[in-house]
Amino acid sequence: MLAIVLAALVALGAVVLWLGGLGRARAVVTAALRAVAQLAAVSFVITAILRSGWLTVLFVLAMFGVAAVTSARRVGVPRQVAFIATAIGAGVLPVLVLVLGTGVVPWKPIAVVPVAGIVIGGVMSATSQAARRALDELRIRHGEYEAALALGFLPRAAALEICRPSASQALIPALDQTRTVGLVTLPGAYVGVLLGGAGPLQAGITQVLVLIGLLAAEAVAVLVAVQFVAAGRIARP
Repeated sequence: MLAIVLAALVALGAVVLWLGGLGRARAVVTAALRAVAQLAAVSFVITAILRSGWLTVLFVLAMFGVAAVTSARRVGVPRQVAFIATAIGAGVLPVLVLVLGTGVVPWKPIAVVPVAGIVIGGVMSATSQAARRALDELRIRHGEYEAALALGFLPRAAALEICRPSASQALIPALDQTRTVGLVTLPGAYVGVLLGGAGPLQAGITQVLVLIGLLAAEAVAVLVAVQFVAAGRIARP
C-alpha cells in the first residue's frame, strides 16, 4: 500500500507539472526515485556512522560538500563552488559551534547528524535562492546598475543597491516557518523527538532551538552570498 501511495503522489505531481506547463514532469519522477535510492542507502550507512565519532564528522562534511555543489549548480555557477561553499559554511559553522560547544546539543552522533543535516539543508536552499535572485536582478535591472555607476557609486555598492532587497526574500520561508510553528505546522524535529519517546515540552524546546539556529545560519549565509555577488565573485558566465 505504501508503494501504491508513493507512486500515486509522484504521478500526481508529474501530471500537474505537465498539464500546467510548469516544468518537466520527468523532474518529479527523477527526484522521487533519487530520494528513495538515497535514503535507502543512507539508512544502511547511518547504522555504521552512528557508532563512530570520526565517521560522523566525515558524514557531516560529506553533506556539506554535496550541499555546496548542489547550490552552485542551482545558481548556475558550478565552477564557483568555493564561494558558494564559503557562504554556506559562514552560516552553518557558527551555529553548530555554538550549539555543540555549549553542550545544548550533545556530542553524540544520534544528535549531531540530524541537527547538522537540518541546518546545512536549510542554508543550502537559502543560499541558492539568494544568489539566484541577486544575479537575476542584476541582469534584469542592468540599466539601473549603470545609472548608479554614473551617479558615482562604486561597482560593489551599486550592485548591492540593486540586488540586496530581492535577495533578502530568500529568508521568507524560514521567517514564516518560525512565526507559524505550532499554529500551522509541527516541523520534523518536533515530531521526531515525540516519536523518539520524549515529552511535548522537550520536543518544543528542541524545535525552537532548530528553528532559531536555522534562521540565524540562513541570515549569515544570505548576507555572504549577496556580498559575493555584488563583488563579482559569484557571477554567471
